[in-house]
Amino acid sequence: MFQIMVVEDDPALQKMIGTFLTLNGYQTMLASNGEEALTLMEHIMPDLVVADVMMPVMDGWELTEELRRSDPMLPIILVTARDSLEDKRRGFGAGADDYLTKPVDLNELLLHISALLRRAQVMSSHQLTVGETVLDYDRLTVTRGDQELTLPKKEFYLLFKLLSSPRQIFTRTQLMDEIWGMDTQSDERTVDVHIKRLREKCEAFPDFTIVTVRGLGYKAEKSHG
Repeated sequence: MFQIMVVEDDPALQKMIGTFLTLNGYQTMLASNGEEALTLMEHIMPDLVVADVMMPVMDGWELTEELRRSDPMLPIILVTARDSLEDKRRGFGAGADDYLTKPVDLNELLLHISALLRRAQVMSSHQLTVGETVLDYDRLTVTRGDQELTLPKKEFYLLFKLLSSPRQIFTRTQLMDEIWGMDTQSDERTVDVHIKRLREKCEAFPDFTIVTVRGLGYKAEKSHG
């Protein structure tokens, strides 16, 4: 059974989300701020974190940044009443995997949690299938029928990241932090260069496309038909 950490300073909303997730088959851990959440995680590590952004002591952005230092693969959903583009950029830039605005639709939250947990399982299995195309994390290969493409590490990791969450938008900052590392000296144009190379190399693989999302970053989409 998956363990979900809910970090929310509003007691009523915290209880509502926790109860809803429990009724839908998840175990839940509850915390009122980021600092309290980190303390709880010293004893039990959750499979996914749902965190409010505006909280006292340690807010959701700070919590996300702290978690990313220790676990770059932990799925994190930020929830907030602030839905401006700049706030979303900051959330994704901190390392969040998803971003929902209040008031929270609990059924929508459930769908996002399920999708992120599936992605996490894919990442841990080190193999990803999109249509007839198979990405092998250990061999750094993209295979479809008798076609096989071996990619440089950074290009493969970038493609694997995008395809592991189809239609999920990833900012350039987020991709830089996760694939090149937060301390890299490269700038965000490096992502653009790698995306251009991937598009050229993957023309022979029709099961997916890499889409530019103006003002935000990139996403992958599965092809239909």
